Amino acid sequence: EDTMIPLDYYRMFYYVAQYKSFTRAAEYLNNSQPNLTRCMNILENELGCPLFIRSNRGVTLTPEGDKLYHYVSVGYEQILTGEQKIRKTKDMEEGMITIGVSDIALHLILLDRLEEFHETYPSIRLQILSDSAPAAIDFLRNHLVDFSVVTTPINIKKPLIKTSLRTFHEILIGGIKYSSYAHKVNTLHELCHLPFISLGKWTSTRQLHEQFFHEHHLSFHPDMEAATTDQVLPMIQKNLGIGFYPKEMTIRAFERQEIVEIPLQEEIPCREICLLQNTSHSLSVAARQFIDILKKTA
Repeated sequence: EDTMIPLDYYRMFYYVAQYKSFTRAAEYLNNSQPNLTRCMNILENELGCPLFIRSNRGVTLTPEGDKLYHYVSVGYEQILTGEQKIRKTKDMEEGMITIGVSDIALHLILLDRLEEFHETYPSIRLQILSDSAPAAIDFLRNHLVDFSVVTTPINIKKPLIKTSLRTFHEILIGGIKYSSYAHKVNTLHELCHLPFISLGKWTSTRQLHEQFFHEHHLSFHPDMEAATTDQVLPMIQKNLGIGFYPKEMTIRAFERQEIVEIPLQEEIPCREICLLQNTSHSLSVAARQFIDILKKTA
């Protein structure tokens, strides 16, 4: 039965071959030369052949030693590369984070956090999959992203978990053409005849607005659908209809007097931006660090 040679002997062998000297190898390994020589003698005895030719000028490899070095160096250098990669990942010198995000969450929270993170850890690559909240949830469920940041309403179950990061409010806005509605408090019923602009049925935003109308015994049938939140505001500015929009994202349009707020008697539901994680997969150091930055804003 073959005797198992300690792996550490091959590490010693690698450095003796590298330095062509027992003395220098021992210094590098913080070991004693007699111990190193003893271990190499054991290795030669176990393998049944000499590995080194010893002379006053140092050591050279025998043909058998050279053959062994070819294999040992490949394995040991792979180990060293692995160690280096792990250290770099741990020290945030390399790596990649993939984030799923819904439209509004991208603008209201994630862009600022991306900037902060990138300034602190410029070597970490960031991949952003921006889509609707249901799509960002699917990305997470299918392990395509490290975590997702989305707006409510959402419907999740284990192994997905959510952490609320912050709330935001929407207001009802229209272009200048709808200024007459800005000077009084309106009911949803009074506005039903006006053209509405909304996101598509597959978004959590649209689902929320449909539910809002339903709770007041009305149905919500937008006249125009936009693919992204970014597209809604320009359509409203061009007087194509009225629509709900995050208040924080309307500031510049109000300053330029391109839109008006249409006061509503009914209270528009408050919404949340949530961090979603999949507890069935583990996160890298970089992803955990980004999540810490996100949670500080909560």
